Amino acid sequence: DAHSHTRNAQMIRFILLQNRAGKTRLGKWYMSFSEDEKEKIKTDIHRVITSRTGGKSSNFVEYRTFKVIYRRYAGLYFSFVCDVTDNELAILELIHLFVELLDAYFGNVCELDLVFNFHKVYMVLDELIAGGEVQETSKPTILRRLSDIEFLMEGKRPIITGLTDIYV
Repeated sequence: DAHSHTRNAQMIRFILLQNRAGKTRLGKWYMSFSEDEKEKIKTDIHRVITSRTGGKSSNFVEYRTFKVIYRRYAGLYFSFVCDVTDNELAILELIHLFVELLDAYFGNVCELDLVFNFHKVYMVLDELIAGGEVQETSKPTILRRLSDIEFLMEGKRPIITGLTDIYV
């Protein structure tokens, strides 16, 4: 019976990329919230994670009925919000993979890349996660797909770090 076993998939509820000042540079919602509620959540999460200083805090914090798993890279906080039962270390690895993909795609990603190329950031994220579930974790596979998409959109292959000579 196809329904006799349950799938133990991690469910990401939403993702926020915020700078130190609290400006949300990217928000991806996999569940429904009103615009007012989204604004409140963004403010709350930024306040919670930026107040956890001193090096003695973990990168996990419960928020409402969710768990916020976050990492800071330079001046940006990458927060993946998921179910409280999800594996924190797996999500931390997923955040790191997302940052590695952005670095490879943009060539050392910075906050301005997120601002001026937000559609490409969403494109990278959509190759990694769809509907709140992880779709692919192979960095070369994702980078090849991004190269293919760029080729279809722009008619030329982008220069992606770590993705050389695969189309020769």
